[in-house]
Amino acid sequence: MKILILHGPNLNLLGEREPGIYGNVSLDEIDRRLKSLGAQHDVVVECHQSNHEGELIDLLHAARIDTDAILFNPGGYTHTSVALRDAVTAIKIPVIEVHLSNIYGREAFRQTSLLAPVCVGSISGFGMRSYELAFSAALMLTQA
Repeated sequence: MKILILHGPNLNLLGEREPGIYGNVSLDEIDRRLKSLGAQHDVVVECHQSNHEGELIDLLHAARIDTDAILFNPGGYTHTSVALRDAVTAIKIPVIEVHLSNIYGREAFRQTSLLAPVCVGSISGFGMRSYELAFSAALMLTQA
């Protein structure tokens, strides 16, 4: 089994960028934790971060060949990218939208997700635990 973790724009700055909103955990720490969870469950975990919409689309497209589930934090693209929404729709793999902060408790423009309606679920507001909860959900979905 393989789970792909996709991190969108600006998430490479986790741990130093607005820690009051996003916490003090680095992206490397999140990836290490998810790979550790994968090892515990005999799951291959592949992690990628990109600040480029087209690269994220390419990674989603490539995942359709050998990936069982995707955890996707699209960052700011959550609210703006029809192209990422279309890519998620096209691949027919369970995608779980993940956010560190509670996007529904933030600025009005952040409270609408273009991707949520085409994902199997969304988890937000639990910091790094959002990814861990999404990982558990992905296991549940793929082992059902």
